[in-house]
Amino acid sequence: MKEPKKSRIIHFMLTIATILFLVLISSCAPAQKPAGVTPQTKSAPTTPAPLQYAPSSPTKEMPQQEARPTPTVPTAPSAPQQISGSGTIGLAAGGAKDINTFRDNIKNGYLPLPTDITYEGLFYDYYFETGRPEETDKLFSPSYSYAVTADPFSGETDYYLSVGLNSGMKERDFQRKKLNLVIVLDISGSMSSIFDSYYYDQSGKGVSIPSEDVRKTKIDVATESVVALLSHLNDDDRFGMVVFNDSAQIVKPLNLVRNSDMRALKDRILRLSADGSTNLDSGIKMATDLFDELRGADPSQYENRIIFLTDAMPNQGDISERGLLGMVRRNAARGIYNTFIGIGLDFNTELVNYITRIRGANYYAVHSPHEFRTRMYDEFDYMVTPLVFNLELNLKSIGWQIEKVYGSPEADQATGRLMKVNTLFPSEKQGGETKGGIILLKLRKTGPNGSLRLAVSYEDRNGRPDSSESIVRLVETPREFFQNDGIRKGVLLARYADLLKDWMIDERQHVRTNPPWETMVNDRHGIIVPPTLEWERQSMPLKVSGPYRQMFGEFLDYFNEEAYDLDDDTLSRESDILMELSGTRFYRPWNLR
Repeated sequence: MKEPKKSRIIHFMLTIATILFLVLISSCAPAQKPAGVTPQTKSAPTTPAPLQYAPSSPTKEMPQQEARPTPTVPTAPSAPQQISGSGTIGLAAGGAKDINTFRDNIKNGYLPLPTDITYEGLFYDYYFETGRPEETDKLFSPSYSYAVTADPFSGETDYYLSVGLNSGMKERDFQRKKLNLVIVLDISGSMSSIFDSYYYDQSGKGVSIPSEDVRKTKIDVATESVVALLSHLNDDDRFGMVVFNDSAQIVKPLNLVRNSDMRALKDRILRLSADGSTNLDSGIKMATDLFDELRGADPSQYENRIIFLTDAMPNQGDISERGLLGMVRRNAARGIYNTFIGIGLDFNTELVNYITRIRGANYYAVHSPHEFRTRMYDEFDYMVTPLVFNLELNLKSIGWQIEKVYGSPEADQATGRLMKVNTLFPSEKQGGETKGGIILLKLRKTGPNGSLRLAVSYEDRNGRPDSSESIVRLVETPREFFQNDGIRKGVLLARYADLLKDWMIDERQHVRTNPPWETMVNDRHGIIVPPTLEWERQSMPLKVSGPYRQMFGEFLDYFNEEAYDLDDDTLSRESDILMELSGTRFYRPWNLR
């Protein structure tokens, strides 16, 4: 009996050894792709090698082709295959954080206002490669990228420079301060209208337009949004609330969340109803008064913010520098900043665009309570934490001037030599790209190609100043050149927004003019920088005149070609709008080519 037992033991040991040998072989074998799956690749566009950060010594020029400038700026050390520095936060400009009002007006058959689409709001819908900055521990570290590209209609050469909004702050080091928050809720009569209708028609009378999609009133959407905001407060935050119509009243004094019955407060908020006139400055006056008892609070420990939820259609009170605007500006000087959350299709974007140029301000448009809850889950701490103030970029060059700034609410304050941005907020990063992470400059060539000296100065949230300087040297390049996909996407979206603004202005200016009339955009002038005009918030049916319908169709082809090369499926949102405006029923998606 002993011999068989010994054989079994030997057999068992040989079996174990065989299994271990097979496992070892399989782990060393090269990995195989699943049958029938092949990698999808795209050929890279034929452009010169990417521009490098380089010292200010003379640079070697490329072989003679059609002369066009490209920049080089001081050399950064080599880094892993990650863009803009893994583990750091991104930055984005203040002002609008979406273009939902524009999209909703198109969807519901209305002609939007030109102010409904802002460049910074459009940019914040997308992620951008910012260009690789130098490794730094600075709060703000700009990087620069360059593009030379032909206008899709006129063929004229356009020049662009992007400012990448990078930061050396580590994600693990970012933390919002404790928050003193006052919510100001509009409960005036205009808030009782259906969410996707215009409260005022052409004659100024109230209207109610039925909807198949959204049945809630604006006050319903607003109160649900307030309740969503409350879930982001901590016990050591302070919270207060004011409501207003023709006058204002306090719903809750400003005190610690841990000492408040938040459940009872939420129930009370959801029972609020809307009537009366709209006196915006009464709301901000009362909200400002709530901060008076905190004048001795340590500003390094607390952020102070007033969040307005309103359709911003005042018909009472003073909205001038003596009233609403002046108070918002004085509050900002005290460190009390403002967020506006727009409710409804008829949200007064013109008024709020002006207000949010003020230091520390931003605004969102509510598309639906569900979407708003989702956005606040990701962005609340960023929304209430401005990091960089009084950013100025000074361009020194004998051959170039700034023609237009895209991506900042202070764009109209730019001159040929200076760009100003009042506030930068932290912003989300994905795959090394930053949400809304660039500001784009359109340059005008005024002389021989030469160097650009770019001097940047700013303050942090505690008032400490900092500055940096870079040199961008221009060498020759072929006609179409994009240093990276970030600036390429920025140029595409800036042209898209310019075309839409030009169309909206033309349609409104010629609403009582019989066709044909001359459009601002054509094959001779291309897409022009839209003029700044003031418009009254009135409902107008969606209208696309013949020449623009054709131009939207041509631009759709250009847009889809660029989107394909950028390999960004999220750009399909803009393609859908171009399809509707051009009357195009079908196009071949770029991801199926």
